[in-house]
Amino acid sequence: MRRIIVRGARQHNLRDLNLEIPRQRLCVITGLSGSGKSSLAFDTLYAEGQRRYIESLSSYARQFLSQMEKPDVDTIEGLSPAIAIEQKTTSRSSRSTVGTITEVYDYFRLLFASIGVPECPHCQCRISKQSVRQILNQVLDLPQGSRIIVYAPVVRERKGEFKKLFKRFYKEGYLRCRVDGHDMTLESPPDLERKKNHSIDVVVDRLIVSSDQKHRLESSIRQALRLANGTVCISILGGVEMLFSKRMACIRCNLSFPALEPRSFSFNSRFGSCPTCRGLGTQSEVDLKRLVRDTSRPAGKVQLQLDLPELSSLVSESLKALLKHYQQSTKTPFNRLPMQVIKALTQGSEGQVRFQYHDVSYDAEFPGLNQWFGKRIRSTSSSRRRQQLKAFLTTSDCPDCRGTRLLRSSRSVKVNGLAISDYCRMDLRDCDQAVELIQLTAREQIIAEPILTEIRARLRVMLAVGLGYLTMDRQGSSLSGGEAQRIRLATQVGSQLRGVLYVLDEPSIGLHPRDTQKLLETLKELRDLGNTIVLVEHDEDTIRAADYVIDLGPGGGRGLPRGADRRLRR
Repeated sequence: MRRIIVRGARQHNLRDLNLEIPRQRLCVITGLSGSGKSSLAFDTLYAEGQRRYIESLSSYARQFLSQMEKPDVDTIEGLSPAIAIEQKTTSRSSRSTVGTITEVYDYFRLLFASIGVPECPHCQCRISKQSVRQILNQVLDLPQGSRIIVYAPVVRERKGEFKKLFKRFYKEGYLRCRVDGHDMTLESPPDLERKKNHSIDVVVDRLIVSSDQKHRLESSIRQALRLANGTVCISILGGVEMLFSKRMACIRCNLSFPALEPRSFSFNSRFGSCPTCRGLGTQSEVDLKRLVRDTSRPAGKVQLQLDLPELSSLVSESLKALLKHYQQSTKTPFNRLPMQVIKALTQGSEGQVRFQYHDVSYDAEFPGLNQWFGKRIRSTSSSRRRQQLKAFLTTSDCPDCRGTRLLRSSRSVKVNGLAISDYCRMDLRDCDQAVELIQLTAREQIIAEPILTEIRARLRVMLAVGLGYLTMDRQGSSLSGGEAQRIRLATQVGSQLRGVLYVLDEPSIGLHPRDTQKLLETLKELRDLGNTIVLVEHDEDTIRAADYVIDLGPGGGRGLPRGADRRLRR
């Protein structure tokens, strides 16, 4: 059918509306406030299109989707599956960024895992492969007589039951393994939960480090490298574990690195996220200027803004112990205390501090006010108390990752001399230019050219909808309604769907007229793919650019009062 035919629409403010809308056209619904624009676009067309599409799915799939109510309308013919792009529909999660919402960051992760050049985070030299001989020499450098276990890490944080894997290694003659940190026998392996991540290390050998065991140790290392695809783990009994990779290692610093994967650059995975901030990029710290009532008073007589006896006692006793530990007088004004005392008070002491409680003295590490506030905020069931405690916290960039959210090793991987965090901190215009400057070798051309093509296409769509000033690491929760809507629009253009009904709510809000024209070109591109675009709009340029205009409300269309502007009629 070439038209969407609506008969007897009575949803909300609509009164038996009969209407025909051409398909595969750019249509604008305009009119006075309260005339029923959104009722027609979202509550009738989108709701019915979405409801029919969900009803066409299996009963198993429908149980995971929210079913929309049938709108108050007699019939709608010629309707396609519908997608609504409203304002304020972006995720409010602190982990969502412009890059993750538009999926550009996912392609950057794939690009860096494919052709990224890793560098040592300590000496900045290029990481090279480790040979079996180099691994063997590092193990032999351990104290003579050390008891070690040679593990083959065959599974690292993967979901599954791995029954066939256990059976295969048992048939090959291996008897023991380590599953999620617990020693097991391969003869009677555990029943693992299929939907949880698991780590499995096969025990290749147990031996004592000595020059007499050199050949046996070399054979065991080769065997583990073969089983674990180039990786071996040496565990010292009662000590640390050392991970060696045949693929990537810094010879100068004697550091090994796991093989690069897309999850190595994900701040939502423990393989790529900063352990200090857990991939958030920020940390909440106590703001002592808010907490301490008068910072000019002596440090031994500070008073707090928060009337909480437990906290007052903690600050008083801890501050006295820290002042004595750092050889500072209790008469020193609080605002003149050395930075090391302030840091120890908020972040915790680096070593043992002697505390005096009545006649009892003891040595202990002070965990810091940041940890105390964090525990109380997580444990309290009172929302009022939680907000009260949060009022004395301030947010700052994580000191370890400096707001990039990633591990130091992940930030040391470069493409064209830039880390993935460097691309994320550029605005999208500069990022598009930097991607254009990436030069590939003949081998890299085969691997990465399709990825770069997808990155360029998505970046240019975002530039076309007027989002060139944003950065990929911009939090999704900080976007305005118009920005969030245009980001979703850019995502839909990148998906290249056809035969879909798109319903948008005033996408031109907050745009400069120059960017409005870019937005209209993007909408027309979406229309030319074979989609029907329905806009709720008041912008004159957008209305004039439409293929079809629907004017609703009192005095709309032919009912315009005498003397009114009639130039917009179609």
